[in-house]
Amino acid sequence: MLMRTDPFRELDRLAQQLTGTGTWSRPSAMPMDAYRDGDTYVIAFDVPGVAKDAIDIDVERNMLTVKAERRPTAKSDQAQMELSERPLGVFSRQIMLADTLDTEHIDADYEAGVLTLRIPIAERAKPRKITISGVDDRKQLSG
Repeated sequence: MLMRTDPFRELDRLAQQLTGTGTWSRPSAMPMDAYRDGDTYVIAFDVPGVAKDAIDIDVERNMLTVKAERRPTAKSDQAQMELSERPLGVFSRQIMLADTLDTEHIDADYEAGVLTLRIPIAERAKPRKITISGVDDRKQLSG
């Protein structure tokens, strides 16, 4: 149901760990799982620490784009950072969806830092039985 669009994703992830966080022009990748559950295709993105209003989901034709921004938490002027390992910035994934998915009826849910998209399988893509019609009468040639 999905087509991989970035063969160098792992290299990008390693480079971004070394160089820092993502920006709107060069966002970091976000981890995801994708699987089929009956007549629904499910895609789950890890976006912990991101507010629901900081997530943007767009579909243009068959291209699904998910962007999220993890903003710094408000600290007092007297706070002194001792350790900062949680990445901040922009995270994004673009996924080419197959024509067999009904992109008009995507359902999005956000709970416990996981954004879950449920995309129904299009009716035209579901298996169906084809009946064979024809004449059952057979004629025998005599000659």
